[in-house]
Amino acid sequence: MIIYIHGFGSSGHGGKATLFREYFEEEVIAPSLSYIPTLAIDTLEQLIEVFLEKEETVGLVGSSLGGYYAIYLAQKYDLKAVLINPAIYPYTTLDKIGMAMNYYDGTSFEVTAEHIQTLKGLEVQDIENQENFITLLQADDEVLDFNDAVEKLPDSELVIEEGGNHSFENIESYFRKISLFLN
Repeated sequence: MIIYIHGFGSSGHGGKATLFREYFEEEVIAPSLSYIPTLAIDTLEQLIEVFLEKEETVGLVGSSLGGYYAIYLAQKYDLKAVLINPAIYPYTTLDKIGMAMNYYDGTSFEVTAEHIQTLKGLEVQDIENQENFITLLQADDEVLDFNDAVEKLPDSELVIEEGGNHSFENIESYFRKISLFLN
C-alpha cells in the first residue's frame, strides 16, 4: 500500500493526491490530514500499523510538509519513502504563528506555537538508511530551498530538476519510477 501524505494546507483531494489515485488506483490512499501535527502523525501511524499488521508492504510518498512527516515515519517503521520537494525545517518555514488557509477548500485554521514545537519534536536529526528514499526536487521551488533537502539527504537517490515549482510540475512523469521503487 502506498500512503500519499499531502503538504501543509492541502488535502487528500488536492491536485497531486488526485493524480496519484488515478495512476495507482487501489494501491494508494491519500487521507486528508489534520493541520494539527499530533493528529496528522497519529492518523498516519494508525494507518501504517493496520497495513503492517496485515503484512502488507507500506511505502510513503510525501509532498512538502508531508515529506517531513514521511521522513519521520520511514525512520520509525523502516519504510521506503519518496519525498517531493520536502520541507526539511517546517518549524522555521511555518514560523508565522497565526491564521492560515487550506488551499483545497478555502477554510482557515490557526497555526499555534504548540504546533511548531510538535514539528520540532518530529525532526529526524540523522537520517539512517538513506537508500530507502528518493528525493524529487525542483530548483525553482518558490516556497522551500531545495538545497536543504540535498544537505539533509545526500545519500538518498536525488533527482534535481531545473525550473519547476513547489507543486512539482509533471510529477506524473515519475509515477513508473515511484511504483518500481516502492514495490
